[in-house]
Amino acid sequence: MTLRVFVGRFLLSLIVLFVLYQLWLFAHVCWWIDHNPETSSFMDTQLEVLQSKDPDAELKHRWISYDQISPTLKRALIASEDARFLDHDGFDWEGIQNAWEKNLKKGKIVAGGSTISQQLAKNLFLSGKKTPWRKLEEAAITVMMEQMMSKKRIFEIYLNVIEWGNGVFGAEAAARHYYKKSAIYLTAADSAKLAAMVPNPRYYDKNRYDRRLLRKARIIQRRMYYADFP
Repeated sequence: MTLRVFVGRFLLSLIVLFVLYQLWLFAHVCWWIDHNPETSSFMDTQLEVLQSKDPDAELKHRWISYDQISPTLKRALIASEDARFLDHDGFDWEGIQNAWEKNLKKGKIVAGGSTISQQLAKNLFLSGKKTPWRKLEEAAITVMMEQMMSKKRIFEIYLNVIEWGNGVFGAEAAARHYYKKSAIYLTAADSAKLAAMVPNPRYYDKNRYDRRLLRKARIIQRRMYYADFP
């Protein structure tokens, strides 16, 4: 076998594997249109971390339906994480540009432009490593979800799988962990604080009265009444 033939077969194999992986992702997205994910890639990763310290550790997570989650939490998350969620196709180009300009001005990454759809794509399928390849894969999964799922379904899955503390995932687990009640009974103040925790949940789990957290929660609470959710 010549080197040229070997390289050609190797590249063909890579292309076939890439296509099969995309089909695997697409099949999962289609399945989750009307089936609930039992876990996510990010949840599995965090469970491994917890069990490396305590073999008996378990995640706090319980799936609940969309109508069992307080409207105030839905408004708070839209106001905090993705104000244009109902209008964009998975990517908030204006938000990305604003984040880029803010990061350039500060000389470091202080803001992100990820939408709720992008966050969900990352949490469901991808590792936490920040690489160019991961961002491309995140974008591909985001397109798949936006094409195959309704905004309501994307938001329902997001509400049930996002991290809200050390081993705490989803709205129901978060409501019980922080407020000892079900997610349907969350008040506006409860919801604003939970939304403010999303960017750094493990830190805020340990520092629940951090000044930055409380200040951001007040800002979210003022904005959330103007937020529309699916």
